[in-house]
Amino acid sequence: MHSPQTLLEKIWQRHVVSQLDDDYFLLYIDCHLLNEVTSPQAFDGLRLASRQPWRASSVLATADHNIPTINRLAGMHNESARRQFAALEHNCREYALRFFELTDRRQGILHVVAPELGETLPGMTIACGDSHTTTHGAFGALAFGVGTSDVEQILATQCLVLRRPKTLNVHIRGELPRGTYAKDVALAFIGRYKTDYANGFALEFSGETVSRFSMESRMTLCNMAVEAGARCALIGVDKTVIDYLDGRPSSPVDAEWESAKQQWSTLHSDPSVEFDKTVVFDVSDLRPQVTWGTTPAMVTSIDGSVPDPAAELTHEQRAATTRALDYMGLDGGTKIREIRLDKIFIGSCTNARIEDLRIVADIVKGKKVASTIRQALVVPGSGNVKYQAETEGLDQIFVEAGFEWREPGCSMCLGMNNDSLGEGERCASTSNRNFEGRQGRGGRSHLVSPAVAAGAAIAGHFIDPMDL
Repeated sequence: MHSPQTLLEKIWQRHVVSQLDDDYFLLYIDCHLLNEVTSPQAFDGLRLASRQPWRASSVLATADHNIPTINRLAGMHNESARRQFAALEHNCREYALRFFELTDRRQGILHVVAPELGETLPGMTIACGDSHTTTHGAFGALAFGVGTSDVEQILATQCLVLRRPKTLNVHIRGELPRGTYAKDVALAFIGRYKTDYANGFALEFSGETVSRFSMESRMTLCNMAVEAGARCALIGVDKTVIDYLDGRPSSPVDAEWESAKQQWSTLHSDPSVEFDKTVVFDVSDLRPQVTWGTTPAMVTSIDGSVPDPAAELTHEQRAATTRALDYMGLDGGTKIREIRLDKIFIGSCTNARIEDLRIVADIVKGKKVASTIRQALVVPGSGNVKYQAETEGLDQIFVEAGFEWREPGCSMCLGMNNDSLGEGERCASTSNRNFEGRQGRGGRSHLVSPAVAAGAAIAGHFIDPMDL
């Protein structure tokens, strides 16, 4: 009889090529996602060593980080972006790798594209040169964000050297109140436990709250796990996962589908297994969350206030809060609802799926973006999401309300393209990071759910979206 195993252990054991020492392993990678930012140097290394990709069929590439979301025929916004895009296109052609052109409806943000196409499947190991690859753990897949040298290693060998992470179970319980969503759960968790809580861990989400989540909500939760320090995120496979994958373009079919379902149904942590660390997080009384500072952990509820540095317990906390408030242009004690905004960004690999856009449309339908808002963007996560939204008429709701409806891409999440914040501009953003300069030099980012962003667009300042 086998001893109980965590989900991490089940997937890890199936992919170990060799154990290098007590801590490090060579792991086989099933699926390799490539973007234009972290792959050019990897291909240069491959070329210099006269190597070929080990398994070209495992690679899926599409540009997402610095591509324009408007006027695409005019080309990239600067020479660096143009060269990165051209390099990805050239490299994929040279090595016969799958590449979605900007005119392909399947193009978009990799962490939206791969799941919706069925390229992300339970039990897989997945790697991508992007830290938010944790997203794919929502499918019971072991997914790692990697660096450019790792990208080259995977291209050349189909393997990755990894230190085996410890296991952390975050058991989420309670029924979410109306108007709160997975993004609020993630931000509240990070706010309580901070950005280094999961350092060195594979973070597995469990509990009745997670079981009730849609796949879109689960992807949002796993996407944000890296902001708590997690090496990867995981959620066990259940009917919700299998129903989502049924009929996807790259999902198994016929007899292979039936076999896959049987195998996938085993991909969950065994009931009696012990994790290295376990925490229970109750969301029964959770309120919509808004970040006020320059890390996702600097967060409070919509009913809260910006903290007063003088009230912090330690010198380090006082210094960190003071610096964050100086950068954000906020005074301690300011009520969150009094913070006025310049721009609204709804998009990113965290919240640019069809469920997110439906939530926004429900809130803004028949209303107008406040006259004080300089720009309000809705950027779908993929061409397929864009098509679905337009089929449902969501784009018309956005445009009539005063939003700009864009082409898919990372957009203002990281300001590498021509969608960015100007010096001192303040934004309600559905993205995943609010670091200094993340959305543009001197830009001030407040992380929120799509619902809070939608409400803020209409009011011109933060409000509880249910007030609308």
